[in-house]
Amino acid sequence: MAETGYFSDYLVLRPDKAGPFDLLHVLYSGKLDENECVYGPPGTEIAGMRRRWAIFITLLMQRTLLLFSSPMARFGSAVVFFGNLVTDNGGLVSLSANFIRGKTRIPVKGGAAYKSAIGLIDTRLELDESISREDSSRYQAALSIMASKLSYENQPFIVNTITQRWKMEFLAYYNCWNDYQEDFSTQAFIMSDKTDNAGGELIVVAFRGTEPFDARQWCTDIDFSWYEIPGVGKIHGGFVKALGLQKTRGLPREIEHRTADHPPYAYYAVREKLREELRRNERARFVVTGHSLGGALAVLFPVLLRLHGEESLLERMEGVYTFGQPRVGDAMLGEFAGKFLDGGPAAAPTVARYRRFVYCNDMVPRLPYDDSTLLFKHFGKCLYYNSFYKGKVKDEEPHKNYFSLLGFFPKYVNVIWELIRGWLIGCVKGPDYKEGWALHFLRLLGLIVPGELYFGNPT
Repeated sequence: MAETGYFSDYLVLRPDKAGPFDLLHVLYSGKLDENECVYGPPGTEIAGMRRRWAIFITLLMQRTLLLFSSPMARFGSAVVFFGNLVTDNGGLVSLSANFIRGKTRIPVKGGAAYKSAIGLIDTRLELDESISREDSSRYQAALSIMASKLSYENQPFIVNTITQRWKMEFLAYYNCWNDYQEDFSTQAFIMSDKTDNAGGELIVVAFRGTEPFDARQWCTDIDFSWYEIPGVGKIHGGFVKALGLQKTRGLPREIEHRTADHPPYAYYAVREKLREELRRNERARFVVTGHSLGGALAVLFPVLLRLHGEESLLERMEGVYTFGQPRVGDAMLGEFAGKFLDGGPAAAPTVARYRRFVYCNDMVPRLPYDDSTLLFKHFGKCLYYNSFYKGKVKDEEPHKNYFSLLGFFPKYVNVIWELIRGWLIGCVKGPDYKEGWALHFLRLLGLIVPGELYFGNPT
């Protein structure tokens, strides 16, 4: 492939080419020249049965997800439509009454009131007014997590929430191209809090995370593919493709002018808008945020800025806030990123600009697998919240790998506890904490797959 000339080394998995023979071939031979579903530089051989077994498992899982991608998408679309139908009609009882009277309210897909699966699970839309703008750390974290949650919605919903509910300024929405999936797989939006005080305007860039019923995005989360950038480290292949890696040119600093009908690449589109807004307001600063897959894109965005020498932009970056973020590269990448994320021009030397929030047994931060045979590592401190919402700063979340035997029993005990708590928390903590039917259903699914897709208040 043409883009591999940009990298010093690479290992790319191709589940779309993984037939039964190819999968079995991974187990008994590590020679990539002999296999269609794994490739690297000519002559590359994967040494060690344990590593080949890990690659076999992830290829098998990705292949299975791809086989069920269409049924998953159709099922998800039906679930989301039904959820909006129930919500728009005031609940199941009201829906039944409206149906009998012939007054059923039919939700409009893509409309300003049509919620995503995430929006149905976590219905909160209001900002926490008790957090002052002057308390910059808590304010940025609270605004970031709400922006990350909002990023799952359609454009009219996002615009309406920002302008009408939050009384802030909507700046841009992007539906971006992925050269490898040959689809619009990456979404992001940019907003401003319009503050004109001593701290200056805060611009928020939010990348959308993993859609619950999108098989291709789940494939990206569990993928082991990587590319090595000289002097930077090994970077997760799926995430860098989602940001704008190009088949023919790799990751150029600039791309030629595109015609209006050419789809944008996420990194380049967001960077150009930031340049424009920061030129417009010399006192403005920005944060980057995202949940799940969106968190991976959020932390890699400034890595690419540094790679391309965008120091003027990085100097005005207040922070990176990620929630339930998967691993994005190796230890060398972490060292490269740490040099400019652990502090910065606007922070004291000991203050990190990168804040990675993890809730309890969330599956995604524990992917891709991290052990002695694989290279993916988290970097920076983990702001870990247990199931009692008590926070603690850690080097790594407990049971760092989701498929850990040591974590199997604690995960299931926690699932039962959270299922019970979900029914009671509204009575104990008040109506603001009451959980809806969609979240109760998700907790029941946790009995099968004990991990959470969580949005909570990190403050």
